[in-house]
Amino acid sequence: MLKKVAILANGGDVSGFNAVIRAIVKTAENNNVECYGFIDGYNGLLKNEYERLSTSNCSVASGILPKGGSIIGSSTNANVFNYKVEENGQVVYKDLSDICVQNIKDDGFDCLFTLGGDGTQKSARDFSTKGVNIIGVPKTIDNDVACTEITFGYNTAVSVAAEALDRLHTTGETHHRIMVLEVMGRYAGWIALESAIAGGADIALIPEIPYDINKAVEKINQRKNAGKNFSIVVVAEGAAPQGGSITIASTRDNGIGVDNTKLGGIGQIVAKELEKLTGLEARNTTLGYMQRGGTPTAFDRVLSTKYGAKAMELALEGKFGVLTVIKNGKLDYVSLEDVVGNNTKIGAVSGNTAESNIRKITMDHDLVKTALNIGICLGN
Repeated sequence: MLKKVAILANGGDVSGFNAVIRAIVKTAENNNVECYGFIDGYNGLLKNEYERLSTSNCSVASGILPKGGSIIGSSTNANVFNYKVEENGQVVYKDLSDICVQNIKDDGFDCLFTLGGDGTQKSARDFSTKGVNIIGVPKTIDNDVACTEITFGYNTAVSVAAEALDRLHTTGETHHRIMVLEVMGRYAGWIALESAIAGGADIALIPEIPYDINKAVEKINQRKNAGKNFSIVVVAEGAAPQGGSITIASTRDNGIGVDNTKLGGIGQIVAKELEKLTGLEARNTTLGYMQRGGTPTAFDRVLSTKYGAKAMELALEGKFGVLTVIKNGKLDYVSLEDVVGNNTKIGAVSGNTAESNIRKITMDHDLVKTALNIGICLGN
């Protein structure tokens, strides 16, 4: 019988974190289960730093439904199975996961909810193999967690990008310019493609389709010949030209099991190339962290609440080692083993590897078909 559960939020922040937390806490309270939150993701689990979560009047988890970010923080660089530590003046990497397992036992937590994306759920799966009762909730604005149709935080990011395109459209039309918008999307182009459709873009370049810049030029020239002396281009940060590679802004050293590359700059590169090849002025806007922050959309509030309530429901039923998902439009769950796919090595790297199981856009997806039907150029 469940008496005490804990939540951790991990990875980049998204709008909807708090809505999930609130739903888990409310469902727990309605079933006489105490709820706690580890501070700053897996870092908090390792340090055993947590606080009580409650929705009673003026408490920590009260009034957080419309609030962006995470009230219990998050971490983007904590793989406790390969954790960066300093010993005798030298940096080494150690598997400190057993400390986390012991913390969970000592604290008396019957279940740990992991709110996060590919890397977070990879560690969740690894903890489940060590006997921890784990339930994952799929979070990422990139919408690339395997086995689910949509992640919380994604809809808000798309809405922000679509609004940005509306604003860029008026400037581009007024000054006869090519307006490029670089959006997030490391290895999957969901934000770029859906916002391009919603924002009336003419070109969308995504990681799944290596682009030929000349195809984009053809599209812009077609518009020029039709009397439209401006164009709107959406570029995912992970887009790359045919025969080329992704644009890396910088790298970091946070150990094995986290993505140490920071992407950025492809929007500016595309803008310069298009300006040179078309004769039209081109300007790039990089949306960056604007996509992550702020109030979640109504859609994300509802989706996050559904995910959180379902996660707690699964815990009450004793169904652990799973991820809550949307399958065929309905709430469901899948094994964390299915989520990680072939990436089964403990502490292994997450992200765009041969073993990774991240969800990418396929060429037969409705979004691709829709984009092509309405004349959006995908650079191929």
